Amino acid sequence: MAFNILVIDDSLTVRAIIEELLATEKDMRVVGSAASVPAARDLIEQFVPSLITLDLAMPGIDGFAFLDELAGRPHAPVLVVSSHTVAGSPNEAESIERGAFACFDKAQLLRQGGRFTKLVRQALASATAISRTDRAAA
Repeated sequence: MAFNILVIDDSLTVRAIIEELLATEKDMRVVGSAASVPAARDLIEQFVPSLITLDLAMPGIDGFAFLDELAGRPHAPVLVVSSHTVAGSPNEAESIERGAFACFDKAQLLRQGGRFTKLVRQALASATAISRTDRAAA
């Protein structure tokens, strides 16, 4: 089973780094990347991702607004990847409060790619466990 990942970040460089990190994982594939939330909406409908990575600071609709938009409806887990969510920051807490699975500091992607990939796996495992629970309850 391959997990489909959607990357939302206005930085082409960051999108490329995330894609490169996840390309080493045999069971993960980046099915799309978007530089904005409006562009991501179409990709979500098209690919139904297993996980979404999301930057907070983007032009137009920011990551917080998108997390609010996702609230209250079924969606893939969201891993916020932003330079505005360093560990213990108010933005990290707010991201989690608004529904993000976890946050990862964008500046650490190159130095701690293994930790990033591990966090992606945890988010995917969490979503799989929730999905199994939902099916069992039905």
